Amino acid sequence: MAEPGMDPELFEQFLDQLERYVRERLIPAEREVIETDRIPDAIVAEMKDMGLFGLTVPEDYDGAGLSTSQYARVVKTMAYAAPAYRSIFSINVGMFNSAIKNGGTEAQKAEWWPRIAAGEIACFGLTEPGSGSDSAAMATTARRDPSGNGWILNGTKRYITNAPHARVGLIMARTEKDNLPKNAHVSAFIVPMDAPGVTVGSPDEKMGQSGSHIADVILEDVHVPGEALLGGETGKGFVFAMKSLDNGRISVGAASTGYARRALDSALRYATERKAFGEPIANFQLIQQMLAESETEIYAAECMMADVAARVDRGESTIRQAAAFKVFASEMCGRVVDRVVQIYGGAGYLAEYDAERFFRDARIYRIYEGTTQILQLQIAKHMLRDFAAQA
Repeated sequence: MAEPGMDPELFEQFLDQLERYVRERLIPAEREVIETDRIPDAIVAEMKDMGLFGLTVPEDYDGAGLSTSQYARVVKTMAYAAPAYRSIFSINVGMFNSAIKNGGTEAQKAEWWPRIAAGEIACFGLTEPGSGSDSAAMATTARRDPSGNGWILNGTKRYITNAPHARVGLIMARTEKDNLPKNAHVSAFIVPMDAPGVTVGSPDEKMGQSGSHIADVILEDVHVPGEALLGGETGKGFVFAMKSLDNGRISVGAASTGYARRALDSALRYATERKAFGEPIANFQLIQQMLAESETEIYAAECMMADVAARVDRGESTIRQAAAFKVFASEMCGRVVDRVVQIYGGAGYLAEYDAERFFRDARIYRIYEGTTQILQLQIAKHMLRDFAAQA
């Protein structure tokens, strides 16, 4: 059986080209991204031309058709540069594409896959002011349009990545008043962001990740046709969202791993250049301990990434593994950037050095696509369920 994804030799060539692009184009532009809080338009256009917005879209729909293993390696490579670069295309190739793949009708695939592959930016609307992981508290509603075919959506979504730039949003909404088993009260809708009644708030100011934008999405009597219901069936939205979040968690884990490598490389360079007591601080054993611990943890995350992505490519359920990878990699990244600040010493606390930025940027990885604590509960729940099934 042929391996899923792009031809392996062609993919390695693409990845080599991407690594050069990251180091020669994206990293030198980071200062501009930070100062202006936006990715230059020219770079966004280049990323679209490279096909980064359609990495996981099937080739028949103008995408690159990467396997999950290949996609994770691309994300890890991109994450060596500032997080905003990955963030701008991550929803397209991650959660939005995954939801279309798992739940979309053939007509929805034919309409939206070529559009996101061409670079139309997507966003994913699950979190609300009063609900995130708790879908029972979801307040956004979708009611059938009494005048005919279609739905009317009302509600507010919060912390929505890429909302200020998005052309389309996948919006979760309550289609039943009462909470139903297995979250069957939640459905998913494909909503053009220029539809009447859709308003995007001002981008939120954040701790880090300059150039990556989140904002509220407000829906006021937004009419969408019946064809906007993902899969053409109510009550499946949360299932599609959770399957999409597995993909998103692999992406966040890969991003955490790539950014940890960038931070460690920076610390290694600093430790060999910075001198104390007449010699490079890299010669001091306690500095070496922090470097070695970081290398060990990054390697462990890389192994987890390879395993969980290969499981997805084999068609296995990876709810537990994707959650475990995201938890470990994001927490690992937090530990690595903390050590990097310590290796830099006083300089690590100054904004003119990269260590301070690495520390702030990495903090969100432990929160979005499921906080560490929520994912720990999910992992344990599935462990206990599997144990009971075997008893």
